[in-house]
Amino acid sequence: MAENQAARRILVGVTYGQPDVVLRHAARFARTFQAALVCAHVDPGRYVVEELPDGSVASLPLDPDLPELKDTDFDQGLVAQVRAAVADESVELSFRELAGDVAYALTRLADILDVEMIIVGSRRGGVRAGLKQFLTGSVAAHLAHRQPRPVVVIPVAPVAEGKPLPWEE
Repeated sequence: MAENQAARRILVGVTYGQPDVVLRHAARFARTFQAALVCAHVDPGRYVVEELPDGSVASLPLDPDLPELKDTDFDQGLVAQVRAAVADESVELSFRELAGDVAYALTRLADILDVEMIIVGSRRGGVRAGLKQFLTGSVAAHLAHRQPRPVVVIPVAPVAEGKPLPWEE
């Protein structure tokens, strides 16, 4: 790994059930740009009570009846999924567990770490995904319009030419 790699960072948003293609592309970008890959998961069911110097946060659940979890722990199953997906790329990985609005949390972490770019996956097709995007908006669109860094959107389910897009059906 290059000596300057630790100084350069690329941020990738990581979610449960995310196709590995997003992680593989993010790792390739990191390798190409000689950057470390920062994997961030944002839990929208929690709110931030303290921001730590490394960009991670102390948070509490919105629902006080939910079981207490150590708020800065990145899920080890998700860590294993990320490591398996990027095993062929030799990139430095780090993990941050965040809370609150996904686009805002990724933007804030990007500012703190001064990352080169933010990478997210496109949304999946289907009624449920369309309803969620209608209610909350696209994370990629929020990022592209509300912060100064390049945003790379990795297609997770490309639609063949001539086929209708999910929201056109």
